[in-house]
Amino acid sequence: MALIPTTILTGFLGAGKTTLLKRILQEEHGLRIAVIENEFGQENIDNEILVHDSNEQIIEMNNGCVCCTVRGDLIVALGALAQKRDAGLLHFDRVVIETTGLANPGPVAQTFFVDEEVGSHYMLDAIVTVVDARHAMLQLDEHEEAQRQVGFADKLLLSKTDLVSAGELELLTRRLKRINPRAPIARVDFGRAPLAEVLDIRGFNLNDKLELDPDFLATEPAHVHEHGHAHEHEHGHAHEHGADCAPDCAAPAHNHHHAGHSDDIAAFVFKSSQPFDSAKLDEFLGGLVQVYGPRMLRYKGVLLMQGAERKVVFQGVHQLMGSDLGAKWGEDEVRGSKMVFIGKNLPKDIFIRGLEQCLV
Repeated sequence: MALIPTTILTGFLGAGKTTLLKRILQEEHGLRIAVIENEFGQENIDNEILVHDSNEQIIEMNNGCVCCTVRGDLIVALGALAQKRDAGLLHFDRVVIETTGLANPGPVAQTFFVDEEVGSHYMLDAIVTVVDARHAMLQLDEHEEAQRQVGFADKLLLSKTDLVSAGELELLTRRLKRINPRAPIARVDFGRAPLAEVLDIRGFNLNDKLELDPDFLATEPAHVHEHGHAHEHEHGHAHEHGADCAPDCAAPAHNHHHAGHSDDIAAFVFKSSQPFDSAKLDEFLGGLVQVYGPRMLRYKGVLLMQGAERKVVFQGVHQLMGSDLGAKWGEDEVRGSKMVFIGKNLPKDIFIRGLEQCLV
């Protein structure tokens, strides 16, 4: 049986996740979606939508969707839904998991790779983060969880954009792209996001596309090495504060590029037209993940390997890294490697220099 595509919906308190969930559970969209809602914290759709006194955990909605309120473990909830579906008691085609507003989505994402039962029924499609345009700048300043939610995202949905000026929106958008240049940004109006913006994004697929915000790349100076291969090393802007320091070093509070806003979590990119030595690269990436894995939120690359006619695709979440063969390089295609790393105070120079050592 085909794996059930699953979306993790995250976002800080008050960003608009509940409004979006209400729409999914009530609107006649013709899709059969199971929504798993964490039943604690300030947001819970039980009271707003279901208004029931029973201890029932799984409720079928009028529009054919299913609502599951998690009082215990997420793995147990996913298992219960899969069992009922296999037995023909419930019918749904996809799952949306709402994390609470203060949650780090990392452990939720890892569930899909470390639990065999979950992995045998479900496929993680994407992490979608709703960002409150009115309050996000302050939330990003004050709460690392808000930065993590942006850093993990495969897609960012901006809510409450009508409450801010065009200039404020531009500042926020630039900041979000510095934290995560691989997540497309879309605007939502009172939760009325087209469901195509939320579902079937395939952000966790090992595909040979690595979409990066072109503005992010344009702001970074390219460095051409003596050997003639160009590395757009993305120096400077992505990690203005403490990117190259030790894990516990004090980061300076100033940041003239960010108009006073400095983020622990940010991205940088490595590019090269030279092929990698696969043995050296495997060893180096394995060491990176062992040492820096807890601080590496998301990373992905499309790689040119020595002697290989096919692209190699790799990606990971924290210490969990996977790789696969991608499509063949096209005859007229410009061959090269492109990698993005999103993490907390990652020592960019160590990553860049180490990757250079792995080139042929």
